[in-house]
Amino acid sequence: MNAPQTGPDETPSPADADGGAPACVMSFNANDPSGASGIGADIATIAAMGAHALPVVTSLLIRDTAEVFQAVEIDAEAVMEQARSILEDATVASWKVGFLGSPEAISMIAEVLADYPDTPLVAYLPNLSWMDDDAQMAYLDAFRELILPATYVLVGNHKTLTDFLLPEWEAERAPSARELAVAASELGASYVLVTGVQLPDQFIDNVLASPQGAVAGERFERFEAAFVGAGDTLSAALAAILSSGTELDVAVSEALSFLDQSLDSGFRPGMGGVVPDRFFWALPPGDEPPEGAAAPAASEPGHPVLDDSTPPPSSRNVH
Repeated sequence: MNAPQTGPDETPSPADADGGAPACVMSFNANDPSGASGIGADIATIAAMGAHALPVVTSLLIRDTAEVFQAVEIDAEAVMEQARSILEDATVASWKVGFLGSPEAISMIAEVLADYPDTPLVAYLPNLSWMDDDAQMAYLDAFRELILPATYVLVGNHKTLTDFLLPEWEAERAPSARELAVAASELGASYVLVTGVQLPDQFIDNVLASPQGAVAGERFERFEAAFVGAGDTLSAALAAILSSGTELDVAVSEALSFLDQSLDSGFRPGMGGVVPDRFFWALPPGDEPPEGAAAPAASEPGHPVLDDSTPPPSSRNVH
């Protein structure tokens, strides 16, 4: 698969026995009414990459583009039945999991994944600081025990993965991507894709690592803007690219390129963060934004303004 510069029409899609049909990617994620993250972000990203999304809703987020207020659980049996019903009918080429709602839903989803051990799983761990401490601990314990053993690539922000994988870390320096990969490997995950690794001179790194060391990655210039849905976009793009059988290092490079371009064309639909434009390539000829321009800034007090009236520049921080 080539890096998506002009859209999925120029990106080869994996063919099935019927000839030419896109690969299917099953996503387990919460519904986010803002469309910035969650299942809506996964559907848009997977479609933009030329694959077909099989969306399974795991919970209902009550949120806007600025913050999550609460999550409404969906019965775990209903979550599993969503997946089982379509799995009896369609072939899945890869999995993406995001926020799974509850420990009970995690258990049910793990049962589904266990039946397909050879299908690559991309697991995204979002920041769950909006949950109360007990609920968050129970959720993360279940995720650690049941999802990581099936995970091919664990995706997350450097701080989020450090808190999750190395909660007792006491060194003055932050752990490396390799050290996070070692900890993830001990729990069953093959690789980690760590975003937001702080570097000097206003740069951050995004690193794919195994316990043996860094495998691939991209360095981005830091930009102080709040993005919503970047992690879901990156992980869904990676799952979609892997569904074509692309080698992991190449898939990560292409997924990071897609994210960078999506954020470069990001927009602010409300008064909160900037949302990635997963269909940046679909602008009609002549409608491309000028160099360095993009999303309008919010005018309301208390919300971040990007260069007064323009969106972030072409390279940006992954949150």
